Formats: sequence, C-alpha cells, structure tokens
Amino acid sequence: MFDKLDDLLRRFEEVLNELQEPDVVNNQTRFRSLMKEQSDLTPIVEAYKEYKKCKQDIEDSLLMLEEENDEDMREMLKEELSANKKRVEELEQELKILLLPKDPNDDKNVIIEIRAGAGGDEAALFAAEVFRMYVHYAEGNRWRVETMNVDEIGIGGMKEVQFMISGQGAYSKMKYESGVHRVQRVPETESGGRIHTSTISVAVMPEVDEDIDIVIEDKDIRIDVMRASGNGGQCVNTTDSAVRLTHYPTGIVVYSQTEKSQLQNKAKAFALLKAKLYDMEQQQRHDAESEMRRSQIGTGDRSEKIRTYNFPQGRVTDHRINLTLYKLDKIMNGDIVEIVDACIAADQAAKLAKMNEN
Repeated sequence: MFDKLDDLLRRFEEVLNELQEPDVVNNQTRFRSLMKEQSDLTPIVEAYKEYKKCKQDIEDSLLMLEEENDEDMREMLKEELSANKKRVEELEQELKILLLPKDPNDDKNVIIEIRAGAGGDEAALFAAEVFRMYVHYAEGNRWRVETMNVDEIGIGGMKEVQFMISGQGAYSKMKYESGVHRVQRVPETESGGRIHTSTISVAVMPEVDEDIDIVIEDKDIRIDVMRASGNGGQCVNTTDSAVRLTHYPTGIVVYSQTEKSQLQNKAKAFALLKAKLYDMEQQQRHDAESEMRRSQIGTGDRSEKIRTYNFPQGRVTDHRINLTLYKLDKIMNGDIVEIVDACIAADQAAKLAKMNEN
C-alpha cells in the first residue's frame, strides 16, 4: 500500500508543477484534466501526509521518553504517543478506503426513473411521494432537479416519472436507491382500516456524457412527435412538442413532454435513451462478473426489494444493511442522509473485506 501511496504523492507533485506551465494553462482540455486529477488525489495525499507526520511524532515521542526524567513531562509524552497511535490506526483505515477502486460514474449526473408497481393508485401516490423525497434530498445537497417525463394520475399520483439530478457526486449517493421500494399503510380509500402493501421500482442511471461511447444508429431509431397530454399548462394539446423515441434493437421506448420546445424534449428523450442503453450494458457486465456483485451492497437488480416504509409504525427498514430508522416523516421529507451514508459505509466494508481475501 505504501509504495502505491509514495507513487501517488510523486504524481501529485508532478501535476502541481505541470499546472504552472504556460502551455498547459493555454490548453483548456489538458488543464481541466489535470485539475480533475489534482482534485481526486488531494484527499489521498492529505491523509498520507498526516499519516507520515503522526508516524514521525510517534518516533520522536519514544526517543524523548527514553531521555526524559520529569514525571509530568513523561505523562504528557505518553498521552501524545497514545493519541498519535490511535490516529495512525484511523488514517490507515481511511487510506485503505481512499485507495479502493473508484466507480468511474461516481462524479456523473444521475437519471432516475420511478415506476408504480403493485398496488394501483396507492402505488402511484407513493411513487409521487418518493419523487418528492428525492427532490428534497437533492435540494439539501444544492443539486439541480430537472423533470424529463411524468405520467400523472388525477389524484396526485404518478404512474412513472423520469428526472435528472445534476450536481457533484450525485450518482455516487443516489446509486444505492436502485431497486424495489415497498410501502405499508392504510390507504385513504380503505374504509376498513386494513394495511395495504404496495411497491414501486426505482432505476438509477448515470448520465451519458462525452467520455462514454454510446452510438445510436439512425436506422435503429424511430422518432415520433405529437401533442403533449396531461397536466402541462399552456401549449399542451396545441403544438406537436412531445417526442417519443423507439429503439428497435432493444425495444426501449422513451417519451418526453415536459418542455414547450420540441427540440428540448428531443434532447431530453435522447439523454434518457442513452442512459437506459448504458445502464443495460452495465447490467449485462455485472451479470457476467459474479465476483463483483458479491462485493457490492445488494445486487443492483431492479427486482431486488431494498427498502420498506411502514407508516403505522413510523419506520423505514433497508433490508440490504439491516438498518431500521424510526423517523419516517423526516425521511419522506428528504432526510435520507443516514441511509445513504450507511449504504456507502457497508459497501466500502464489503469491498475492503473482498480485497483482504485476495
């Protein structure tokens, strides 16, 4: 590990020096690439420098203890020694986590698709609530939310909704939300007071940008334009602004009608289609790499039940990490930080354990 850290420290110094060169400053592509590399290396370098300082302080304290006769001074040195030893252990664990292979999609924006499953109108109502939960969570992170398509029902529910969250690290946090979410509660229309169980599915996909090569041939795609439908305000049913794309090889159909401009809806539809194609490619790769799946939290499978929201008991349970929280109201209002952080920690622990096995 330390040989690798020494190499990264040298590389960090090289990057800093290169960023000062006039040729690099004038080359925006190269400059952005180096700035990104510097940003990625900084937390590792800072932790490693602190680790080396703590190790040096331990050696200094041990030498001073051999020569010091004053009891008060010896006691102080022992306290410093103990604190530095504890910090070294913490930094070793931190460095192991920082050196774990990084998901190349973690820094990307994210496209999320929520679909109502079993439960009819109740599932659609819950889909709308989970959508709002994610919007509140995104706002808390100062991320931007942009609706791509929504199919609403008259009572305030959503049969499905696709939206993009743009912001630093959006995919790295949201990727753990993929799977089946189950809700248990008494619907407002239930006169007998019986608890019903409904489900929704959440698909989380990284936005496909220039560094991902997804080619869509003209012959493989059909583009239909039509008048938007549903609750859309002005221009709905008056202009052919809605766009539907059909991808023949996969049978994927995407639809966008949230913008007044046909061009904007077309751009959103293509962004969604590319994300779905890339996600399909990733799923196929994961299916083939069973070892990778075993080192992840959950399988990432859309059919995997990941979480239950029990309204009568006011609790939320994440089944992948056996976490139960009794603050359902706060969670439904976007306070999912504790769940996300626990998923990240469990994922890191699983990957560290896998790395130690090898």
